[in-house]
Amino acid sequence: MRPAAPTLRIHAGPRAAAWLKDHGLRAGDVRAIPAAAGGAKGITLNPLDRFIFGHWLQGPGSTAQQHVHLLGASIGAWRMAAACLADPDAALAQLAEDYITQRYEHAPGKMPTASTVSRAFGQKIEERLGRRAAEVLSHPRFRLHVFTSRGRHVLARQGRVRTPAGYLGAYLANAAHRRALATFIDRVVFADPREALPFALSDFRTHHATLTAGNLAPAILASCSIPFWLDAVHDIPGGPRGAYWDGGITDYHLHLNYAQMADLPVPGWGGGPGLVLYPHFQPHIVPGWLDKGFKRRHRASPMLDNLVVLSPAPEWVARLPNAKLPDRNDFKAYRHDDARRVRDWRVAVAESQRLADEFAEIVTGGQPVLALPLP
Repeated sequence: MRPAAPTLRIHAGPRAAAWLKDHGLRAGDVRAIPAAAGGAKGITLNPLDRFIFGHWLQGPGSTAQQHVHLLGASIGAWRMAAACLADPDAALAQLAEDYITQRYEHAPGKMPTASTVSRAFGQKIEERLGRRAAEVLSHPRFRLHVFTSRGRHVLARQGRVRTPAGYLGAYLANAAHRRALATFIDRVVFADPREALPFALSDFRTHHATLTAGNLAPAILASCSIPFWLDAVHDIPGGPRGAYWDGGITDYHLHLNYAQMADLPVPGWGGGPGLVLYPHFQPHIVPGWLDKGFKRRHRASPMLDNLVVLSPAPEWVARLPNAKLPDRNDFKAYRHDDARRVRDWRVAVAESQRLADEFAEIVTGGQPVLALPLP
């Protein structure tokens, strides 16, 4: 009998690939973990998240001096905040259950309104994270950074006419050049007050704000607020005034200058390069949500030199319900049959346990890892 094809694929930048070949993948070498936007696609990473944060990073290979920066946009921000709670395994399992079972009131034959979704989503984030914000922000080793997108000029406030007009302008500006998107939308990072990100964000117009117990819930809600699906969150305390939307608009997959981090001292790591470990639902790192149609912007860059991406094999994805990962469009496809959507999403998460099991086998064995190049 032929062995089952691997479910998990590992891609890495050149420096990370050389390190993995010589040393394997060790918890003590990880200095940052990004988490992408992507809605329901993120729940297929749940078993992998639960193993990484609930077990592997808690093990003997990771010293108490090692701080790990957790960067999240949209559902990635929710995932990384849950990872900062005292029992990340349980918190991340609850996140998956909350996301799978979400339902919203709506008129027959219509989708729920953005205000309805925002209200319910905000209540859930307050319940799971806002009430425990002090716990999230006092984790002894993890440092949370929440990425949001703030509207400028016509997008400075949400409006029935100005929001569609503003996003049309944003799309056209971004089509010309990614940096031109900042005419309409800029990046605001709500960052852990104890330690700044270990690399600069000079690729795009950026504001930095301090993450506090008072603004953690609205910052995460804003980071999850997909335009037209949810309402904007206005004037988050501690940040610049404006309308805030999904962090994935500016940072869909967080294609950032991680390589700059490699030259910083890493106390207690024996001279290791400082790896960035990226559990992701695909090997490509797309800069912004509006860049999805521009394939040339999906290519790896030198900024990803020390990045390690964990992603599901396409052959495994093809065996999931509907031969794809769960996604936001399922709310439309299943809008008359929520029970079927819930069932199919549960199947996808259950099947995703194979990702965690294969990762556990790789890192527990301590063997060298031969990574594929980043595409």
